[in-house]
Amino acid sequence: MIETKAVKIDVPKDCNVIIGTTHFIKSVEDLHEALVTAVPNIKFGLAFCEASGPCLVRKTGTDTKLTELAAKEALKLSTGHAFIIFLAPGFYPINVMDEIKAVPEVCTIHCATANPVEVIVAETSQGRGILGVIDGSKSSGIETEKDVKERKEFLRKIGYKL
Repeated sequence: MIETKAVKIDVPKDCNVIIGTTHFIKSVEDLHEALVTAVPNIKFGLAFCEASGPCLVRKTGTDTKLTELAAKEALKLSTGHAFIIFLAPGFYPINVMDEIKAVPEVCTIHCATANPVEVIVAETSQGRGILGVIDGSKSSGIETEKDVKERKEFLRKIGYKL
């Protein structure tokens, strides 16, 4: 018997969340090292759902509140080998994704977003796993020429395009 459910992740205002799957307990330390190497003085919280042995939620970070939040949200997930990273305001996934993906234990990145997130979880008698995520809201239409112009202006305004 398989039960599915949506687990809402509480993403703090102006923060970003990265959710993925990895395969080894040392991922906690390796992900921590990847983040602090990618962006000096980065503020984040990270938690990892251990999938064997004591099956604990392992945690680390450079921001106590975000680390505790990551642990709380990871426990809500309780999906084997999942990790969750909260980036403090002013820190963005685009600046750390290559380093995270380069960690040898990382298998999948499910999302990297500041949007509301729901994780679709399957549960069997053995345990729980992530089927996918709902990242943000449903599409409302196709962009117009005006929308294209606004998108391009916005990316230049925030410094992502010249």
